[in-house]
Amino acid sequence: MKPILKHKFFQIFSWLKGRPMQVLLLSLGMSLMGVGMISCASLNRVEIAPPQIAGATYAGSESCEQCHQDLYRDFKTATHYHLKAPGDNAKDIGCESCHGPGSLHVESGGTLDTIINPRQSPQVCFQCHLDKQAEFHLPSHHPVLEGRVSCGDCHSPHKGSMIMGGGTELMSQNETCAKCHTRQFGPFVFEHEAMREGCTMCHNPHGSVNARMLVARNATLCLRCHFQQQTANGHIYISSQDHTSFLPRGTCWSAGCHEAIHGSQVNDHLRF
Repeated sequence: MKPILKHKFFQIFSWLKGRPMQVLLLSLGMSLMGVGMISCASLNRVEIAPPQIAGATYAGSESCEQCHQDLYRDFKTATHYHLKAPGDNAKDIGCESCHGPGSLHVESGGTLDTIINPRQSPQVCFQCHLDKQAEFHLPSHHPVLEGRVSCGDCHSPHKGSMIMGGGTELMSQNETCAKCHTRQFGPFVFEHEAMREGCTMCHNPHGSVNARMLVARNATLCLRCHFQQQTANGHIYISSQDHTSFLPRGTCWSAGCHEAIHGSQVNDHLRF
């Protein structure tokens, strides 16, 4: 056993001596987690293997400029560009980090089967975005793993912000979703205010345990914004309306109350 781990265990068991069993079990679990963290902390770097192409070698991002001048020029504005470290250590890390080594692609004059297209292989994105890969395995998710949607449909890897419409461009963010979800986008006479904040106020675009990729289920979702007040006699008010008898019927949009959750043309309470 390494000296640092041996010393750590000695400290743990010296402190645990004479403690109640519940404290022993809890403290032991937390301490062992700490030992694991110390062990992991000894690693001074994380290595991620870029995608590989049989028989190909790295040609450098400059070789991509010959054919992809616009992408090469605009890439300096992209979120991904800022991940590229300067100097010799990263001279081969750029376009080829996501598209694989490009020597065969260059030699063939740009043959498609000699380079990796991340739009057709989400595993390229997952090599860094492991949390998103996990979300796409949740019960309700965009069909990326099924091949019907790609990460590039919603994200811009070559120019500007990776998250389209991020920051203060909330309407642009909605327009990204509206490319597919036209019916939900409107325009509406009576708009649901949540739409102004962005679709992600209610939906997790990668995946969720809830139906329709909702970030919360049932009335819990609506109560994130709509203030609830419970009176002394047990009645529940939302705004000025007594909802005591409504909430047990189901979700706010399926109980015959607010069916037009994205917006309505005729009713300011989004009834229909």
